Amino acid sequence: MATDWFSRRTYHHRDYDPHELLREKERQGLGISLVIPALNEAPTIGSIVRSARRDMMERLPLVDELLVMDSNSTDGTAERAAEAGALVVQDRKVRPDLEHMYGKGEAMWKSLFATRGDLVAWLDADIRNFHPRFVYGVLGPLLLDPTVGYVKGFYERPVMDGDRLTGLGGGRVTELMARPLLNMFWPHLGGVVQPLSGEYAGRRSLLEQVPFFTGYGVEIGMLIDVADRFGLDAIAQVDLERRVHRNRDLADLSRMAFAVLQTALRRLSSSGRVELRTRLDLGLYLFEALEGKYRMEPSLVDVRERPPAFSVAGDAAFG
Repeated sequence: MATDWFSRRTYHHRDYDPHELLREKERQGLGISLVIPALNEAPTIGSIVRSARRDMMERLPLVDELLVMDSNSTDGTAERAAEAGALVVQDRKVRPDLEHMYGKGEAMWKSLFATRGDLVAWLDADIRNFHPRFVYGVLGPLLLDPTVGYVKGFYERPVMDGDRLTGLGGGRVTELMARPLLNMFWPHLGGVVQPLSGEYAGRRSLLEQVPFFTGYGVEIGMLIDVADRFGLDAIAQVDLERRVHRNRDLADLSRMAFAVLQTALRRLSSSGRVELRTRLDLGLYLFEALEGKYRMEPSLVDVRERPPAFSVAGDAAFG
C-alpha cells in the first residue's frame, strides 16, 4: 500500500506553475491563509515574511492573509514579523475562554480560529533559504486535485555548522523515532518521506475535523489522524528540493523525540491497539557534563490533545 501510494501521490514543486494555481484559486473562489507558528525566531522571521508577502501576496496574489502565530517570544520575533508585514497574533489571546496550552501544535490549532482561508498552509519560522516554492508547492495538489485534502512537503536537509553546510544529516528525529514508529504501527504511511516536516497545507473542511496534539507531537499525530479519518489517498506529498534551517542541539532533539513517542503511544492507546496499564511518565532526564561530573537535567514534555476545531463551541476568536 505504501509503495503504491508513493508512486501516485508524490509530486515535485516544478509540477506547479504559480500563475496556473492563481487562476484555479480564482476559478474556485477560494481563500488561502499562510500561517507561521513562531517562538523566538527573530533572526529569520523578518526575511521569510517579507519574501512571502512580496512574492505570494503582492506580485502574485495567491495568498490572501499572512499570519504569524507568536507564542510569547522574548527576542523581538513579533516586532520583526509585524515590521515585515505580517499580522501577528499571540496564541494565548486566541480563544481566551479555553485553557491555554503550550507548544507548536497549540499555536497551529489556534490559527484555525484566527484565519479565514478555505486552504491553510503552515510554514516553519527558521528557514534560512526561503523560496515561494515552500508555499505554492504544498498548495498545488489542493488546487488541482479535489480528492487531495492534506499535503506534506519534503526536502533535503543539510546540517548547518556555523555558516557552513555539512551534508544531509538533518531529520534525525524522523529517521530515529518517527519513521520506525510509522513503519511498525502504521505501515501504510511508510511512503511519507518526511512525516515531521514543518511545511504543509490542508483544506479547512478537513483540518477542522481532526484533533491537534500540542507541542512537537502535532505533525505525526495529524498525519495518523488524517489517514485514519479520510483515507490515505487524501494525502499527497511534494518535493520542495532543499531546506536550510536552524539545527537544534541534541537535548532539543531528545525532547522532540520524546514528544513524538508520547503522541504515538497515546494514539495507539486511544484507538485500542495497545493497552497502557500505567500512566505515561512525562519527565525526561537529560545529562550535562560539568568539570568531569554529570548532572541530571529534568525536563517536562507534556503532550496534550486539542479536539477537532469544529467541535469547540463559541464564536469569540480573540480576547
